[in-house]
Amino acid sequence: MEKKKFEAMLVLIVPQVVNLIVESYPYDEVEASKEFYSSKVYSFLEQEDTKLWHLSPLTLFNMFDEEKQTGMFTFPEEV
Repeated sequence: MEKKKFEAMLVLIVPQVVNLIVESYPYDEVEASKEFYSSKVYSFLEQEDTKLWHLSPLTLFNMFDEEKQTGMFTFPEEV
């Protein structure tokens, strides 16, 4: 995938994940964004070759939530 198309995908996906974080955690949008951008899930998401950008925002949120709860997360089978 071209770099610009990949970046466009992130621009579409990340706000949806942040919104799910705001709905589930006592964070405002800024704090939720900081939490997500500093997560291991995001560090893998921003690497095109991991193919995490294929996943739904809800699946990415569940991975983020698992990381917050346990310090780790599981890659879904569909990746």
